[in-house]
Amino acid sequence: MKRRDLLKGFVTVPVLGAFAYAWYKKRSYERYLKKNILEEIQLKATAPDIPASGPMDKQIRLGLIGYGLRGKHLAQAAGFAHPELIDSWIKNGFENGSDNRYKEYLEQEDLNLVLNGVCDIFDTYGRMAREAGANIYREGSGGKMGPSPKRYKNYQDLINAKDIDAVIIATPDHWHGPMAIAAANAGKHVYVEKPMTWSVEETYKIRKAVKENNIVFQLGHQGRQTESYFKAKEAIDKGLLGKITLIEVTTNRNDPNGAWVYPIHEDANPNTIDWKQFIGQAPDHPFSLERFFRWRCWWDYSTGLSGDLLTHEFDAINQILGLGIPHAAISSGGIYYFKDGRTVPDVLHTVYEYPDRDLSMVYSATLASNRKRGRVIMGHDASMELGRDLIIKADPRSSRYEAKIKEGIIDPALPLFSYSPGMQNVDAITSPTEQYFAGRGLLYTYRGGKRFDPTHLHIKEWLNCIRNGGTTSCNIKQGFEEAMAAHMGTIAYKENRKVFWDAENEKII
Repeated sequence: MKRRDLLKGFVTVPVLGAFAYAWYKKRSYERYLKKNILEEIQLKATAPDIPASGPMDKQIRLGLIGYGLRGKHLAQAAGFAHPELIDSWIKNGFENGSDNRYKEYLEQEDLNLVLNGVCDIFDTYGRMAREAGANIYREGSGGKMGPSPKRYKNYQDLINAKDIDAVIIATPDHWHGPMAIAAANAGKHVYVEKPMTWSVEETYKIRKAVKENNIVFQLGHQGRQTESYFKAKEAIDKGLLGKITLIEVTTNRNDPNGAWVYPIHEDANPNTIDWKQFIGQAPDHPFSLERFFRWRCWWDYSTGLSGDLLTHEFDAINQILGLGIPHAAISSGGIYYFKDGRTVPDVLHTVYEYPDRDLSMVYSATLASNRKRGRVIMGHDASMELGRDLIIKADPRSSRYEAKIKEGIIDPALPLFSYSPGMQNVDAITSPTEQYFAGRGLLYTYRGGKRFDPTHLHIKEWLNCIRNGGTTSCNIKQGFEEAMAAHMGTIAYKENRKVFWDAENEKII
């Protein structure tokens, strides 16, 4: 049947015809894109493979430092979930048939690890870390357990232990640098949570320690494993967007948990917390449960929005575009909503300038609004919206697509290319903060339609490089760039001035 005959048939049934014609137009558009655009640029609409790994015969003896919010997830991703967490998954699975988290955890690959040592300065977390480390059979409370790892009360003792090959560091920001440096100098491989450092000085020292001791380093930006980021890089490398001049990345949250007002554990008191060790290099302060559990709210221990949430956005764009350290940064903002004694801002705007690339990257954040804004990479020919999903739309004034837009073949209002991994899956999300991270591909990603924890994939990549050589995706070079970019944003905010990166001398000025 010819197109004109089909349209004549549609006209005879007015209401149905309108829907049928819209459907026909959409299908024609999709066929055109598939035949012309995707073939022209050879862009694959398939997912990347699971990170490759070599032989896993060698068992790696692991140490875990820090068993707070992030430490629990890292332990789980390595294969050591606490029995009570598994209890909750099993319960939710019974009550909600679409909650498959326990099933997915049982299917998570065995990374051939033994957790020999754990360290936490809060006794309850120390006990829980040992219980998680013993749960090698991945069972709930009352299930079969293996040997419990040794609990260390001082991180130096764990790092110097002879039965530890590698360490995962998940502590407050002001401890990342000292612990990673000490571990590298002791010859231990290092996986450290973001941000890499609390101060500029530490950034140089940790790079020196990693290089001199030839250890495998991975910075904990699990977004490096997010499926849509691979597709974004492929699309940009193929020139779909044309010349890129502006990138906008954002963070919006609107609940106390998202603003780091975390619950205070009922077991916590001066007798169960080593407060002196918590303080470390930070300014001395009387014992405070608020500061211990909500440390992200104070510059004394935290890197604020720049080091905490901006680094996720920066690393994602750096992965896709390879921007490196910006030439200049300027920041503004303040404490506008959470008047709770915090010193870090709850609203922040930072602009990074890359004159050598003819572009700027704008970061904008508020912890008092849940309005979805996301990430947008703007090019002359098209713009890309990027999160867990990916959408590319042609610009109405595009040079590359001008003729096809005039002919009505390309519609700027419709996606030129879209990628939505795992749409058939129902996602178990329990809080606005989890929704935020899930929307950015930081809680889970997909490979071949199957859901994976990106932190698990990130740890697996690190372990593979330890066993078989190679370079991690968020290595010390990437970490150095992340840290310096974050520090530039922080300094610009604190000193209310524009700061610059002296690339020749590797200094912030």
